[in-house]
Amino acid sequence: MTKKILIVRSSSLGDLVHMLPAISDIHRHVPGAQIDWVVEEGFAEIPRWHPAVHEVIVISHRRWRKRWFAPEARRERRAFAQNLRKRDYDIVLDMQGLMKSVWVVRQTNGRRHGLDWRSARESLASLFYHERHKVEFWQPAVRRQRRLASAALGYTFSGDPDFGLQAFTDNTPIQDYAVIMPSASREDKLWPEQDWQVVFGLLKEAGLGLKLLAGNEKEAARAQDLIRDFDNAEVLPRMSLTDVAKLLAACKMMVGLDSGLTHLAAALGRPTIGIYSASTPVRTPLEGAGFTASLGDRGLPPTREMVVSKLKQALQA
Repeated sequence: MTKKILIVRSSSLGDLVHMLPAISDIHRHVPGAQIDWVVEEGFAEIPRWHPAVHEVIVISHRRWRKRWFAPEARRERRAFAQNLRKRDYDIVLDMQGLMKSVWVVRQTNGRRHGLDWRSARESLASLFYHERHKVEFWQPAVRRQRRLASAALGYTFSGDPDFGLQAFTDNTPIQDYAVIMPSASREDKLWPEQDWQVVFGLLKEAGLGLKLLAGNEKEAARAQDLIRDFDNAEVLPRMSLTDVAKLLAACKMMVGLDSGLTHLAAALGRPTIGIYSASTPVRTPLEGAGFTASLGDRGLPPTREMVVSKLKQALQA
């Protein structure tokens, strides 16, 4: 018998990557599960990567909130809500615990599950669920998502997380390049230029080319400045998330700031070093089947020596 399940987890990139193992758990433990997923339009590729996801339902909340009362935004919200209301689900599972995700949940037909008052990031969200579940906040995000899904659907999970990304990793030859994510929109996430150049030098000595990612023109300019003395390096143009995933799946290793793409590299099983300075790895450590190192903490960026030490370990691995 088919059990229809709607997952509400719309953003952001890293959070969606952390959600993938819970999808694998549901598929493994709930016979006949049909899993639909509500996701922000800019990240719609991610749930489509997982073979257990039946349908991706796109929401445009980020675009709507810029002009919430504009006629076009109101029409799109109305059409989105009508699309959800014509569907029937056995379980509607809010994996975000935010008032914006509650707005989605309230458009649905089905038994609504979510985090309880103490567990939800925005406690008021818990008032809108039929079933509320306690999941400790201070634990790795991947495990937190797996725990909530298992509590809502009545199974016990075990084993290492399976991100369901085998379409990228199976039979993919590893190539002699490292992917670098040195830029961010926030200044407090950045790592010193001279430290990056030490890292670049070690990677060059190891015979690896450098492929740098950037999210916008400002980040691309900064990345270009970082590699001005390295002839083995290039700043890549903007690509789709699927093309970035293919690039990461074939890399020898990845070094990046705490970003969704760094978490994606770890999820793909590539040796990955994450540099944290504006967030804590207690909640969002890198997780994956390969070598990972989550270095630094909020307000305490890792030293050059810490990163170099882990980089040497990763190269040996």
